[in-house]
Amino acid sequence: MNPHRRHFIKSVTAASALLATESIAKPFSIIKDFKKISPNDKIRFATIGMGIQGHSDTNAALRGTPDAEFVAAADLYDGRLTRVKELFGKDIFTTRDYRQILERKDIDAVLVVTPDHWHDHITKASLAAGKHVYCEKPMVHHIQEGPSVIEAWKKSGKTMQIGSQSISSAAFKEVKRLYQAGEIGEINYVESNNDRFNAIGAWNYSIPTDASTKTLDWDTFLGDAPKVPFDAKRFFRWRNYRDYGTGVAGDLYVHLITGVHFVTNSLGPERIFSSGGLSYWKDGRDVPDVMVSILDYPKTAVNASFQMVLRVNFANAGAIVNNTRIIGTEGQLEFTEDHLVLTKKKLPEAPGFGGYDSYNTFSVSEQKEFKKQYEAQFPQETRKAEPVKEIRFEAPKDDDPHASHFRDFFENVKKGSLGTVEDPVFGYRAAAPVLACNESYFSKKVIHWDPVEMKLKKK
Repeated sequence: MNPHRRHFIKSVTAASALLATESIAKPFSIIKDFKKISPNDKIRFATIGMGIQGHSDTNAALRGTPDAEFVAAADLYDGRLTRVKELFGKDIFTTRDYRQILERKDIDAVLVVTPDHWHDHITKASLAAGKHVYCEKPMVHHIQEGPSVIEAWKKSGKTMQIGSQSISSAAFKEVKRLYQAGEIGEINYVESNNDRFNAIGAWNYSIPTDASTKTLDWDTFLGDAPKVPFDAKRFFRWRNYRDYGTGVAGDLYVHLITGVHFVTNSLGPERIFSSGGLSYWKDGRDVPDVMVSILDYPKTAVNASFQMVLRVNFANAGAIVNNTRIIGTEGQLEFTEDHLVLTKKKLPEAPGFGGYDSYNTFSVSEQKEFKKQYEAQFPQETRKAEPVKEIRFEAPKDDDPHASHFRDFFENVKKGSLGTVEDPVFGYRAAAPVLACNESYFSKKVIHWDPVEMKLKKK
């Protein structure tokens, strides 16, 4: 790894970044691109990286708006370029070299859907080339890369969206509305998990029979990662290796934390600790398949302090229920991308007495005195809790969060706006803590993060 990629650019702080909440937002100097696309024009886009997610993103982009036109694709494996033409038409321009796409003046936007270690390089090159950018999560491969991406975005004046699409679902929007309305009181705890138990879910994807250095560009794939001999597993199952991916934290935690930040308007945690191990998928991967992380969030103007626990278990042979629970002093919100359940439960004002209580250890005379005092202090109406209330919400059947996320991106492109639902500052505030979860796991240390200044803290 080149040392400069790990150099943290300290000049980019909250004073020069667009913060997530209006209460502490600070302006920054940005070169606005006032050239707007005509409402009658198509937004011509290219996808860089036509793997599983590249295909998924391309289709979602086309569903997102009739104004989008897919015109070009780049990938390092020839078979995927052939498949692009089979699926999307022989007129689609294809290339192994993403730079050929950036050179084309007729391409307005690019989708960066590469292995994680290429995200920052291609994103910055695309912005410098005048392209609008949709970059898959996590925004960066290493924490230190975030500020330079934000700086490139600021200088470009281009629209940029990070791809964690669940926050564009109807259910997440409803969770946010209920939370902001104070339906669960003050937040104190969040738990979220994403468990799996199957080989493909654990990233052991199929490898084509023709995989070789003739059919794919191995050297370019490696990029600034350590130079190693050709290994088809590393190319097609790159998520299993730290050199190219970010493990369960960068791949799955990032969705969970993005959703919580979207709902609560939190800027991020200040203390992070992870534990776990490689339990089941001992196939050469060097990232854990079981991981639990604890993130402590500080009190802010918009939130009470709270703790978040994230979990991924790729060896869960039991019942799998993947959801997020945000718990407060008056109830909880339990939700997925498709539905939510709000449970409201308030304690009565009177604490009660008797049962498993020290009251029963008092003398008879003291019990009488205590009861007299209690009844005087707590009238009858304060002794009963309100009935438990439950509100359910199911997303409409036609709700398409992935397409909606792209619709937000393209609408902002057409307006010449920077205000996407998941801009690079928001994306970095989600990426940095989950990458810190990895840092904690591998170093076996607590990681301290400054969520306002967006930088690591030394302790």
